[in-house]
Amino acid sequence: MSTTPIARLDTVEAEFERQLETLLDRGQNREQAIEAQVHDILEQVRLRGDQALLEYSRKFDRLEVASVADLEISPAQIQAARNQVSQEQLGALELAATRIRDYHSHQKQQSWRIEEPDGTSLGQRVTPLHRVGVYVPGGKASYPSSVLMNAIPATVAGVEEIVMAVPAPGGDLNPLVLVAAQLAGVGRIFTVGGAQAVAAMTYGTETIPAVDKIVGPGNRYVATAKKAVFGRVGLDMVAGPSEIVIISDGESNPDWMAMDLFAQAEHDEEAQAILISFDQALLDEVHRSIDRLLPTLERGDIVRAALAGRGALIKVRDLDEALALANRLAPEHLELALEQPEAVLDSITQAGAIFLGRHTPEALGDYCAGSNHVLPTSTSARFSSPLGVYDFQKP
Repeated sequence: MSTTPIARLDTVEAEFERQLETLLDRGQNREQAIEAQVHDILEQVRLRGDQALLEYSRKFDRLEVASVADLEISPAQIQAARNQVSQEQLGALELAATRIRDYHSHQKQQSWRIEEPDGTSLGQRVTPLHRVGVYVPGGKASYPSSVLMNAIPATVAGVEEIVMAVPAPGGDLNPLVLVAAQLAGVGRIFTVGGAQAVAAMTYGTETIPAVDKIVGPGNRYVATAKKAVFGRVGLDMVAGPSEIVIISDGESNPDWMAMDLFAQAEHDEEAQAILISFDQALLDEVHRSIDRLLPTLERGDIVRAALAGRGALIKVRDLDEALALANRLAPEHLELALEQPEAVLDSITQAGAIFLGRHTPEALGDYCAGSNHVLPTSTSARFSSPLGVYDFQKP
């Protein structure tokens, strides 16, 4: 008998719609509860600049420094970080950076001009943004891949200056994040996090320059702050917790399916991981795989909490119903773990990124395939796109 708590839904059941709505509840009340706190942080940084930043750094990140200048990473610190990184790790970052740069080079828009027979000249001038701010999460996990995914499209677009903010609680900062920033072309790095980092990059302080656009994921405070400053600066998107939906037939390896669910569930307790299948036996096998593999995970407690709160194994009538449900969910990541995924690809119109076949795990897209992993969440794939070079250009 399976022991890991994860919702088991069936579309033929009368309670399915209610159960699905409960599963998809994104906690709007919790977002509203922190808006007042975020507004106060934004206002304090806007009015008091560096002094407010220092106070928040002491309060939230336990950093005791004399000035905000002490929160800026120096070239010597970047070199020290590079010395801490193994050749294998450096090679992996360089490979990922190259693939991301190559992929995104195809997205760059060019200026154009046409001449009409009567001599009228019309055209479109494409220019890059001047200065961009990149927010990189810290805390429970470090994501050097987020640095590459957010900053490299900006460099491909020709952005003149990239400013990065990354929290360093207690002074701890993964050296891989700094090396990734160097590879991606980041110009200045500040160890500032949370809503106060968004405020600093929006309004500018005595030390941190104001930017034209802020990109990058963060926690609820960061997302709420980004939403509040939109209009004063441009945004990539207001990202919610990570999501994966997998559609699979009965021929998939259940251990692989479980691990692909884990790959998103390990991000945080609010991550969503859903497997959809018309094969009951597969769903049962995957549940047993989850039970067996979960205790082996380093971040098992986080995965367990995510699966219990926002995970699901959903039984559908057939493949058509699975595809329709996937479009309704409009997930950040969608895996088509099917024998012939290309045959149904045109049926999928709502997803941030699509992974075709049993041998295309979502983790490839997160790190080194080359496509961007900054993707629309919370069903916003219905009307928005992954981060790209076009986000840093003005046609």
